[in-house]
Amino acid sequence: MAKQTLSPKTGTSKIAAKQPAKKRAVAEKSSKSAAQSVAPAPKARKSSSPAVQAAPAVSPAPAAAPATAPRRRRSNRRSEQTIDNIFAATEKVVLESGADRISILEVCETAGVSRGTFYRYFASQDELLEAFSRHKRENFHKSLAELLVRYQDPDERFDVVINYLQDYLDAGNSRRMLLVAPEFALRFFKRIFHDAVVRFQDLLSPVFDAWDERLGVKLDRELICDLLIRFVMSEHLVSNESERGAMQRRIGRLIDSIRFGGVTRARR
Repeated sequence: MAKQTLSPKTGTSKIAAKQPAKKRAVAEKSSKSAAQSVAPAPKARKSSSPAVQAAPAVSPAPAAAPATAPRRRRSNRRSEQTIDNIFAATEKVVLESGADRISILEVCETAGVSRGTFYRYFASQDELLEAFSRHKRENFHKSLAELLVRYQDPDERFDVVINYLQDYLDAGNSRRMLLVAPEFALRFFKRIFHDAVVRFQDLLSPVFDAWDERLGVKLDRELICDLLIRFVMSEHLVSNESERGAMQRRIGRLIDSIRFGGVTRARR
């Protein structure tokens, strides 16, 4: 076996020295690459500016965020308008055909929407009619509440309520609904009755406060509102359409009989 001796000048073996120069160059290149891969990364130079040192690396805020809110609001307004159109079409179809024979296809055609759009908001005919009833009830009370904001005098406030009820009977479709869809209309009246009594007590609270002060007695507010709602509902069945203002006078007589007849719960 040949002995390996070190060259005194290069420190390499004679066998290595005899290797071709090309192989030695490849070996030296591989050694340098390996050394560079494990060499530590150079340290970052410290900045002399405190502001630069304290500034954290924060990702910029997404630019699309502000643009999403307006699109969502427009979508909500579009949805509300679509639902209102469906409710208006529902009322028209019910007044023409009745609630029992209401057709979802006819409602869609009247509202100008597709069946797919309709089923995005309502799962069935029953759900549509239930939502339509709530819509009519809420609009009735909302419109009255907004109207009463301008009237602080108790007597004027009460007159506004009575006139509003008269206009509702004259200009609304409630009487027509009772003739065309009696079962639906009666269910609607029954559903809203107790809610209307509670809401009228709240709307007429300043009026009752003034009456209690004048009379020195505590009027039964729930009873008055109960009788008032029953009176208005009875006007759908038995009304005096030939005389404008007859309902206001009859309600006025009813309230006067309660006020001056001494219907009380407790004396002050």
